[in-house]
Amino acid sequence: MVPVESIADKIFIIRGQKVMLSFYLAELYGVETRALVQAVKRNIERFPEDFMFQLEDSEVAALVSQNVIPHKKYLGGHSPYAFVQEGVAMLSSVLNSDRAIAVNIAIMRAFVKVREYLATHKDVLRKLDEHDRQIKTLFGAVNKLLEPPPESPKRKMGF
Repeated sequence: MVPVESIADKIFIIRGQKVMLSFYLAELYGVETRALVQAVKRNIERFPEDFMFQLEDSEVAALVSQNVIPHKKYLGGHSPYAFVQEGVAMLSSVLNSDRAIAVNIAIMRAFVKVREYLATHKDVLRKLDEHDRQIKTLFGAVNKLLEPPPESPKRKMGF
């Protein structure tokens, strides 16, 4: 079966949500992307907007610029669909095969690993941010001490 780590590499954050793209899912399930999308469209009532959405052109361009997609032609002229964890779980009921069930279990485990990874790193990033603020404050105080004292205004000579 597919290792969880290689699945986790195919989970992206788009619109603030952890998603998997339709062409990667099709690859994992061993079906053509077109067949996966057709199965979803035939059962569209199982995929509300919070389970799945189609990417906008700007999002596709961002994926191309990040080398997630080699180029837009790779998509065959259609914007891919993004499936959140619940949408991926729903795919197992649409793609009813032993492979679909096994892949879904692996994908659910990958989503959990990604969630744990992000939670761990969020704490580390928060601590680093706090540390950076303390260092900036310290450097600000040191810089003020290193500044030459302000010159006192010169008195005019004479009357």
